[in-house]
Amino acid sequence: MKSLIIYGSQYGTTKRYAETFSQMSGIPAVSYQTIPSLTGCELIFHFGGLYAGHVKGLPSTLKSCSPDTRLVIVTVGLADTSEEKNTNAIKKAVLRQLPKSFPSHVDIFHLRGGIDYSKLKMTHKVMMTLLYHKAKALPDEQKTGEIQAMIETFNQKVDFTDYHTLKPLFNLLPEPQELSPIFQGGQ
Repeated sequence: MKSLIIYGSQYGTTKRYAETFSQMSGIPAVSYQTIPSLTGCELIFHFGGLYAGHVKGLPSTLKSCSPDTRLVIVTVGLADTSEEKNTNAIKKAVLRQLPKSFPSHVDIFHLRGGIDYSKLKMTHKVMMTLLYHKAKALPDEQKTGEIQAMIETFNQKVDFTDYHTLKPLFNLLPEPQELSPIFQGGQ
């Protein structure tokens, strides 16, 4: 079975997750900006950073894969993925991005990433500052996990990367893989 990892990463966290999963699984990883022909590809893992509820690079992947390709969407964002209300909100946002004609057999996983405000481009700093002030003014019941995480980490450097959270993706591989030592006791 031909498989591929495609990633959409703005500042590197998503790329690190995708490349780590690539090394552990033996599946090649490429940026969504350089997607090769997906003819004959039966399984695609799309790792995408979450930006304002959108999965980076997902439209390019959806346009390139055939309807019979098994798609696994792996989001990377700031929201605490151990809280079900957060993952439910992310999943709803992802499903809204899928065309109605797209098959319903899409698996969705969520990983926690990070942010370093000192490395943001000026346009992103301005955008994040505007979003921060808008988010702070929202009533608490309207603050999603992603919004709350953005408020809590504003203007900081945080990294919640945890490669152990990649382990469930191995259950989706067509052939059993020997698990990486990362899953056998240490990181």
